[in-house]
Formats: sequence, C-alpha cells, structure tokens
Amino acid sequence: MKELIPVEIIEKKIYLIRGHKVMLDRDLAELYGVETRVLNQAVRRNLDRFPEDFMFALTREEIMNLSQIVISSRIKHALMYLFSRSRGWPCFRVC
Repeated sequence: MKELIPVEIIEKKIYLIRGHKVMLDRDLAELYGVETRVLNQAVRRNLDRFPEDFMFALTREEIMNLSQIVISSRIKHALMYLFSRSRGWPCFRVC
C-alpha cells in the first residue's frame, strides 16, 4: 500500500486559474505515480467517464504566465491540461 501524501504537499500543487482551483497534469500524474503522458492518455480514452468541465487546456499566454512561477522552460510550449479540484482529481480510476 502506498503512503499517504501530506496535505501540505498537495496544497502547494493547487493553483487558482480562471476562477477554479486546479492542478497541472504533471503534478496530478506525479501524485498518482504515473507519467504525465500516461495520465493524459488514460483520461482521453475515458472521457465519457468524466463531466465536461473537469479538465481544460491552458492557452499559450496562460502557459507563459504560469511558467514564470512553476513550469520549466522546456515545457513552455507544450499543451498543458489542468484538472479541476472537484471534478478531475479522481483520475486514479482510469490510470
């Protein structure tokens, strides 16, 4: 059985974007112990299991603004998904 992740670590990975508390796909994948691409593939394969508003992609401008805070320069141009707190975090069901 995996150890519980301290709440403080999880809270540091939550951002307020477009008025929603969200987590970056890479942070959510890390919490579940999978690669980001694996998380995103699993979600795409199971979109019918989630509400429409559980995930959204950042615009290029949002990526650049957020990158000043949390994203390394090598990721700035990639498509990034955000998962809403109440809707998308239970991705473990598909990973």
